This record gives sequence, C-alpha cells and structure tokens, in this order.
Amino acid sequence: MKSNKIIKLSALTLAALVAVAVAGCSKTEVNSGGETTSVATTQSAASTSETPATTAAPTETSALDTTDMFSDRDLEQTADLTAAKQIKLTSGQDITLDQEGVYVLSGEAQNATVVVDAPEDAKVQIVLDGVSIMNDDSPAIYVKEADKVFVTSTDSENDMQVTGTYTADGETNLDAVIFSRADLTMNGTGSLDIVSSQGNGISSKDDLIITGGEYSIQSAADSLEANDSIRIHDGTITIDSGKDALHSENEEDASLGYIYMDGGSLNINAADDGIRGNSIVQIDGGTINIETCQEGIEGNYIKINDGKITINAQDDGINASQKVDSNVVIEVNGGTIDVNMASGDTDAFDANGDIYINGGTITVQGASAFDADGTAQLNGGDVTVNGEKITEITVSRGGGGGRGGAGGGRGMR
Repeated sequence: MKSNKIIKLSALTLAALVAVAVAGCSKTEVNSGGETTSVATTQSAASTSETPATTAAPTETSALDTTDMFSDRDLEQTADLTAAKQIKLTSGQDITLDQEGVYVLSGEAQNATVVVDAPEDAKVQIVLDGVSIMNDDSPAIYVKEADKVFVTSTDSENDMQVTGTYTADGETNLDAVIFSRADLTMNGTGSLDIVSSQGNGISSKDDLIITGGEYSIQSAADSLEANDSIRIHDGTITIDSGKDALHSENEEDASLGYIYMDGGSLNINAADDGIRGNSIVQIDGGTINIETCQEGIEGNYIKINDGKITINAQDDGINASQKVDSNVVIEVNGGTIDVNMASGDTDAFDANGDIYINGGTITVQGASAFDADGTAQLNGGDVTVNGEKITEITVSRGGGGGRGGAGGGRGMR
C-alpha cells in the first residue's frame, strides 16, 4: 500500500472556525490564491462524543485519511490454510519463499533466515506455529521483494533473536530481526518475542501494520521502525528500546513517515522517544503507557482524538517541532492523557508552533504544563495541572523545550 494518506488543508481564519463549529458538518477553506474549498469533517469510529464537529487549528493543517488504513486481510487474525505449505525449520539452512502463497513454519533453528524473494506483485503469508530462531548476524525473516508480507501467529509461542552485528546484503543494510523492503503486516492470535542485541526489532522500508497478536520486543536501537508509516489497530506490544520505541521517518516524501493508532496496547520503556513520527502522529484510540522516555510523543503535527495515554518523561511529554514543514501543532480533541514530568527545564506539552486543547481529560504533574511559540488555546476538555483545574493557558515565554528549543511556559490559570 503505497498510497498517500495525508490530506493537506489550506489556511483557515478564526472566524471560519467559529462558523463551522456552529454548523458542525463541514469546513470552508480559503487558500492563499483566494480559492475556496469545502472539506467534509470526518471522524474515526474510535472517536468519542468529546470530539467537536471541527477540530482544525486556524493555520494550514494536516490530517490523515483513515478510511483505508487497514485492509480486510490485515484484520483477519487467522490464515486460510487450505493450500498452505508446511515448512519445518532446520539449523544452518535458509528458506526462500519465491511464490505468492501461505507458508506455515514450525520448529527450532539456529542461523537460519526465512527469505521472501517473490514477484513484486506477490502477497506472501508466513504463519508462525511454534517457531524459535536464534541467529548470529542475520535477520530471522528478511523480505527482499514482494508486494506485501503477512506474519501471522497461530495460538502458539514464538521467539526470534539476533545476538550480533547484522551483515549487509550488498547495498541493503540489514538491521532488524524482522527486516522488510515491502509492506509488512503483523497479526494473529499467538505471541512473538523478539530480541535484537545490536539493532532494531522490526523494520519495514514501506508500511508496518500491527492488527493483532502479543509482542515483546527488546532492541538496542528502535523497536518498531518504518519509512512510510506505522499503523496499529490491535494487539499487545511491550517494548524495551535502546533508542525510540516507535520511529517512522521518510527522508524523500514529507507526506509519509507518520504514525497512526486506533486500538491496541503499547507498554514502552525507551532510552529516547516513546513514539516519534516525523510528519504526523495521530491517535484515535488504544492504550499507551510510556513508563520511561526522554520525550513521550514527538512529531511535526500531533493529533489526539481518543485513547488512554500515560507518559512519564525526562524532557518533554508531548513535543511538536518542525521536521517536514512549518505546520507545527499539538491538537487534542479527546481521550484521557496523564503526563508526569521530571524536574528541571521540562514541558508536558511543548510546541514550536501552536497548541489547541479542544477536548479530553488531561492531568499534568510538573513545573511547566504548556509551552508554545505560537497560539496556545484551551477551547474545551478538563485540564488539571498539579492538582488545580485550569480554564486558560497562559504561556509566559516561548521557545520550546528539549531538542525543539529552550525555554518553557510556566504561567497558567
């Protein structure tokens, strides 16, 4: 799925926002060339009644088109085994899957890689049925070519580990226990434990989608990494990461490198960021518990519509800074968010642009709750800072904390 999921919306005036909020059904946009466009307001099925009819900030905004984030096959947690091929793993022997189909793997092996090298339009499904792979320097699963690969666990326990430094495949720098150059979907009803002693856990050079299963990932680098997007619909994911827990970044296309979540559970311990999407991070549901991190959630545009989020951060809790464009925004429309900050020059919500709190229940413990270089508005919701409910955000000085810049807004009432 190489489709562009970001919709660019042109500039809004504050008056237009008010008018649309009353109408509650569409937004009227006026761009710099004087052209007027009407864009229907849509909400995820996971959104709650707390979400107002319009949530766009009075600036050029970005939104994700969530209508086809997950295909029907992504959401199927069991594979059709009618024509499946059964494969028993053997130590020291790589397995190459070169045709579209369903392949059921079982057994224990050392220094064995499952290689997918199929036609570029092929869909390949790997079914894990009690698999244990331990390698010295190569991925357990390596997708060289295919249209899309599904890794589906049966009701079984599976584990994969790479103990050493990864050996490159020509010009391809392999750096993860599961490494894919194609779209990758993780689903199923069983469990998968991944240990990457000197690299990433799961990496996709396209989209990385998780819709089911139970995962435990320990990695020296990023635990979940993708070029185009990371999308989570369901599943339980426990992460102990030496860098970012989730990292999505595309250096060639600013519309990609995003993270979307509308369900599932994330339990994170990260040495760096908990969740980092270089363009958009949008959360429409699910549970996120970030126990340790430098920055909890980081992106160019962060949009939270629903979900239960707990962040314990050493630097910034939720940070928006310029990575792909000047549209730097934190927008909260719903959900329950608890942010607990370490002492020092830290900010619970830090934007090198604008902050809009339109709904939700927010609780902050820390010296600085909000810091914004631009506009900071509390338009709705229930916000409590250090035990005191506030009705207005007052930023005394801008600049943005952490890697996004220095300073912090201390004032609030």
